[in-house]
Amino acid sequence: MSTLQVDRIVKQFGDKTAVNGVSFTAEAGEIYGLLGANGAGKTTTMRMVLGIIMPDSGSILYHGKPYSREQLRDLGYLPEERGLYPKIKVCDQILYLAKLRGVPAKEADRRLRMWLEKFNVPEYYDKKVEELSKGNQQKIQFIAAVIHDPSILVLDEAFSGLDPVNVELLKAAVKELRDAGKTILFSTHRMEHVEELCRNILILHRSNVVLQGSIRDIKKRFPRERVIVRLEDDRAIEGLETIPGIRNVARLDGGYEIRIDRDDAAQAILDHARKQGDVVRFELMEPTLHEIFIRSVGEELA
Repeated sequence: MSTLQVDRIVKQFGDKTAVNGVSFTAEAGEIYGLLGANGAGKTTTMRMVLGIIMPDSGSILYHGKPYSREQLRDLGYLPEERGLYPKIKVCDQILYLAKLRGVPAKEADRRLRMWLEKFNVPEYYDKKVEELSKGNQQKIQFIAAVIHDPSILVLDEAFSGLDPVNVELLKAAVKELRDAGKTILFSTHRMEHVEELCRNILILHRSNVVLQGSIRDIKKRFPRERVIVRLEDDRAIEGLETIPGIRNVARLDGGYEIRIDRDDAAQAILDHARKQGDVVRFELMEPTLHEIFIRSVGEELA
């Protein structure tokens, strides 16, 4: 049985359809990617999963059961916007939120201290939220989302406002939760994070699903149009532009990145390069998720 089952949910606001027939399942121990440009329907979908708003039609099941107050206790949510009270101490705020979710005071305190240690900020226990940087506020907000040990976690732009070091710290925490069997619905504009963390994704565009499935299978549906080639000693390769099917040639780290628009161009590039020296790298690259997104929805992520 899937931990989270979303079946043909629809949500309308007046005459505007915000979500139109979205379906997906997310298993225990999975980070499921929910992608789309601003206004695509991601936030509405997440709010329906969280029970903040109800779908007009379709259904959502949690461990095979419909939404209820009992199910609510098993959900965690990290919103994109900051939602903590700035003038209240971290400990008072997090322990209160844990109490609302039924966590005993002593256990909540243990969990809070554990997470603060994990994030290398134990000294923030008694600090007011407004005294912390935006990145460290995000860490505290993440703790607020997981303090009650939910089995289903919704993360909306979880790494927003974090420097590269803290991004890695929070990514490690998300992976740890995944490995502990949590089901994580993950939304972000950073495609490289999706490729690293997610196995299955859904792309929304103007309320509709335009692409869905495993990242591996999705990439197989799109042509490989980028060739990386490099000669020994970073020698130049003359005449690449004359090969049929070449769209663009760029010098890159001692080699070349070449855009092609026909399948046989890759072999022609390799044959051409071999005539001019020893080839130390040749790779026909699969499309990135960012490229697939642009092809699917016709626009960049904001």
